Amino acid sequence: MNVDENHQKFMQTALKEAEKAGQRAEVPIGAVIVAQNGEILAADHNKTIELSDPTAHAEILAMRAAAKQLQNYRLLNTTLYVTIEPCIMCMGAIVNARVARVVFGAGDPKWGAAGSLYDFSSDTRLNHRVEVISGVYEEACRRLMKDFFRDKRAGKS
Repeated sequence: MNVDENHQKFMQTALKEAEKAGQRAEVPIGAVIVAQNGEILAADHNKTIELSDPTAHAEILAMRAAAKQLQNYRLLNTTLYVTIEPCIMCMGAIVNARVARVVFGAGDPKWGAAGSLYDFSSDTRLNHRVEVISGVYEEACRRLMKDFFRDKRAGKS
């Protein structure tokens, strides 16, 4: 399996997590943390409403679970797959955790901190740089968000 196929495989897992969030009336974002050897360390989705926790974004929950599994707050040599570009809070945590790479589906021009609104990934003032790959299953990720918010406005969720 080549790199692009790996990205697609893990993004499909993140999309399944995002769908779970949408089914629970949470913003449909899913995340997966993968070790260097290709093992999925953790996968989760947004649970801010369910947990009454403004920090319960998919990325944060997946990083917490992966760190617990590794028994290390540093997630060295890992890749985070997420359906939507991480926000400022999540990118701050990604940099602090020393995640090596972020692969996301669709950009977020209103909240994104991996190149859209801000770019924490390559800010030389921070002590860690994160490789960013965008656009993996971009249309599917974007469509999930658009459909969710369209249904929400129409009173369907």
